[in-house]
Amino acid sequence: MSALEIFWIILIILVIILVFKSVAIVPQQHAWVVERLGKFDRVLTPGPQFVIPLVEKVAYKHMLKEIPLDVPSQICITRDNTQLQVDGVLYFQVTDPKLASYGSSNYISAITQLAQTTLRSVIGKMELDKTFEEREVINAEVVSVLDEAATTWGVKVLRYEIKDLTPPTAILQAMQQQITAERDKRARIAVSEGESREKVNIAEAQRTADIYRSEGEKQAQINKAEAEAESVRRIAEATAKAISEVANAINQPGGREAVNLQVADRYVEAFGELAKKGTTLILPSNMSDMGGLVASALTILDTHKQNKINS
Repeated sequence: MSALEIFWIILIILVIILVFKSVAIVPQQHAWVVERLGKFDRVLTPGPQFVIPLVEKVAYKHMLKEIPLDVPSQICITRDNTQLQVDGVLYFQVTDPKLASYGSSNYISAITQLAQTTLRSVIGKMELDKTFEEREVINAEVVSVLDEAATTWGVKVLRYEIKDLTPPTAILQAMQQQITAERDKRARIAVSEGESREKVNIAEAQRTADIYRSEGEKQAQINKAEAEAESVRRIAEATAKAISEVANAINQPGGREAVNLQVADRYVEAFGELAKKGTTLILPSNMSDMGGLVASALTILDTHKQNKINS
């Protein structure tokens, strides 16, 4: 093989290598920064791109996806001088490949350091209890500070999340004792409220029973009084009816003679009973005046009859 043939073979190989080097395939969600003779020239977008060999080169390659970044654990001091060990995770995204390449020598390290200093500053303004209650506030303040600073680095800070807050062991024990005491307090309050409610229910039940009992007794007395009144009324009606019938019977033929006989008989019977019940017998001054007594009884019957006619 002659020297000329060797030359052409070498030349063809070099051309193939140069052509291969001049084609750059940029993946999706990536951006490549091209420098021409050491100076920024352009940003290559996803797809096949042409780069002039020996004149241009791909200086930086950036991924445009959202990137999680672990922030190393650090000791932070709260407002009430309590040490907390805090670690978190940061989510960011490259939005400007040119600034990400030339705005900072290492934007990842810059974001990490700034996140740590900002976190210490935010926690230093809060008391220990607030740090556990206001994680969202801490996260929001850290993101706000980082996003403002990272703009010059071509980076967008999306969010920051605290993974863990660990106080010293003595603080943890004190917090546990506080929680236990609070739960015991709530339990005692619940028991006392239950007992108080039980007493109130018993008192209300007793009061209701007393009311029903008094109402029952009242109604019983009313019923008894009404029954007695009804009994008196019926006895009175029966007596009046009997007297009326007696008066009517007297007006019949032989009625007065019957009344005279009845009165005399009762008169004698009454004195007989007095003689049986006692050793002393009181007699009227005039035992022979039986007819006057009978006449008086008849006068009373006539008067009753006349009053009934007038009414």
